[in-house]
Amino acid sequence: MKANPIVLQLPWGKEERFRGIIDLVLMKAVFWHSEDLGATCERIDIPSELLPKAQEYREKLVEQAAECDEALTDKYINGETISAEELRRAIRKGCLSMVFIPVLCGSAFKNKGIQPLLDAIVDFLPSPLDVKPIEGRDTRDENKVLSRKADFDEPFAALAFKIMNDPYVGQLTYFRVYSGKVETGQMIYNASKQKRERLGRLLQMHANKREDIKEVKAGDIAATVGLRFTTTGDTICNEGKPILLEKMDFPEPVISIAIEPKTKADQEKLANALNKMAIEDPSFRISTNEETGQTLISGMGELHLEIIVDRMKREFKVAGNIGTPQVAYKETISKSITAEGKFIRQTGGKGQYGHCVVRLDPIERGHGFQFVNEIKGGVIPKEFIAPIEKGIKESMLGGIVLGFPAVDIKAVLLDGSYHDVDSSEIAYKIAASMAFKDAANRADPLILEPIMSCEVVCPEEYMGNVIGDLNSRRGKILSMVSRHGMQVIKTEVPLATMFGYSTALRSVSQGRATYTMEPSHYEPVPPNVAEEIKIKA
Repeated sequence: MKANPIVLQLPWGKEERFRGIIDLVLMKAVFWHSEDLGATCERIDIPSELLPKAQEYREKLVEQAAECDEALTDKYINGETISAEELRRAIRKGCLSMVFIPVLCGSAFKNKGIQPLLDAIVDFLPSPLDVKPIEGRDTRDENKVLSRKADFDEPFAALAFKIMNDPYVGQLTYFRVYSGKVETGQMIYNASKQKRERLGRLLQMHANKREDIKEVKAGDIAATVGLRFTTTGDTICNEGKPILLEKMDFPEPVISIAIEPKTKADQEKLANALNKMAIEDPSFRISTNEETGQTLISGMGELHLEIIVDRMKREFKVAGNIGTPQVAYKETISKSITAEGKFIRQTGGKGQYGHCVVRLDPIERGHGFQFVNEIKGGVIPKEFIAPIEKGIKESMLGGIVLGFPAVDIKAVLLDGSYHDVDSSEIAYKIAASMAFKDAANRADPLILEPIMSCEVVCPEEYMGNVIGDLNSRRGKILSMVSRHGMQVIKTEVPLATMFGYSTALRSVSQGRATYTMEPSHYEPVPPNVAEEIKIKA
């Protein structure tokens, strides 16, 4: 990581004998009272047996901090006494310029070290005033870039970054205020949804406790109740001076499992629990298998879905029967094909008429869907163009051959015709769907599988075993580097082969290897794997 650490604290004892910390800035020992579970701490003189080591590390701390402050450097060279305030100022300079990273001690399990950590955040990390103004787009002119300073007098702008369901107050929306201020009961504008909202109660959150407040200002983080349309990643702002901040991108789920309630009585409870969790977590999706009627839950991996199921039991008191994990395959095309869709129906009165000619082109992986209208001369009226696009999009969701969603396709509307009386939106939607299905089936469709970016850290003696196992899973080794005496293997590997990998990795490394994994991209599956998928589908 090439991080440059600066040690601000030393541990006082270790493991079961961990008593507290040595604060090298104040040169005091800090210990926590067990009676109140670490809620209060006390600073005392450093025990004599720890003083030599503390003085040694204090000297190193001053020397390192002096690199960022000329005044401190002069005092250090001249052997003058350096105060805690001067040292804090120099450390803050180094942190803001990212010269070094502060290192602190503590134990969350034993509630030790929390207060000094919070103090260090205030003392050393950037405040909202240290950060450059936030930028966003003007909702009335996409090409116009706006900026907002962290100033109370600027127009209000904030980002909703978290949704949480509270059993006592209902849905809480957490937001970070970048500029301006806002009060309880005030009308605001959701620039992402283009909806007006009224703020309910404003709450200052302290872990699981909350405090009612009347107003929040630039730099504050707060929560509110009563927002009906706002979801994670939305911009809320002043309606008179709207701004759309950079949106959050949430990756598409790569794994799905079927879930059903254990009893009929739990059916409604299960649906409510899943819907609430889907609102809180944008990377978690719920859908229904049209063929079987089963409810499918989809997420970023096995662990993600395991946590969802555990939360259902723990927070919502509802258990479900879980199916085996299913990989979120997709389909695409490999060549350009033009097709015609014509839907004509006469029922005695006003009929239905829709006719379009569409060309499908394969596009670069990850680009989803593009629609281009090349109609000239008004052969199809403008009001029917959008239904044609919608008809193609809806057909893509149903897949091409195996029912997996179709992606990375450009649809070009080339030609068509209309009827003065019988043409309708639904007729053009159906005609577009017919054209898509015909073209896609003739465009040499491919199955795409999710590829995961995986990093394995293991001792050198197990590297051969780990690489051999990854190769057996169709993994592609990207790099192997040494880091702090361990080997770091970066690889891309199909998700379909990674179920149960935690157990396998422990087995080939005697429990000494760890790994992290996240979705990377989609790739066509090899022909032999495609045949297996077709048999199972």
